[in-house]
Amino acid sequence: MATVYEINKGINRSIEFKGIKAQYIMYLGAGLVGLLLLFAILYVIGLNIYVCLAIILTAGGGLITVVQKFSKKYGEHGLMKKIAKSKLPGFISSRSRLVFIQLKQVSNGKN
Repeated sequence: MATVYEINKGINRSIEFKGIKAQYIMYLGAGLVGLLLLFAILYVIGLNIYVCLAIILTAGGGLITVVQKFSKKYGEHGLMKKIAKSKLPGFISSRSRLVFIQLKQVSNGKN
C-alpha cells in the first residue's frame, strides 16, 4: 500500500511536514532546487559524477539539518521577528526639539 503523508494538522494552523513548519518548507524547497542546479552546473563543467554526488549529498544533508534546526528553534514566525528586530536602531538621538514642535503643529492642523 502507498505511503500517505499528512500535511495539514487542522483549521487555522500552519502547515507542518515532518517537523518543518510554515515558511521553512519553502526555504527547503528553494534550497533543493538550488542544489539541483548546482549538480547540473558541476556535471556540465565536467566534474566526475561521484564527486558531484558527494558534494550535493553533503550540502543537502547540511541544508536539511539547518532548516530543521531553524524550524525547531524559531518556530512559525520567529525567524522573521528576529530579522525585523535586528533592523531596529539601538537608540534614537535628537539634538533639537524642532522635530517635536513640527509634530505638534501637524497634529493640531497647522502646517
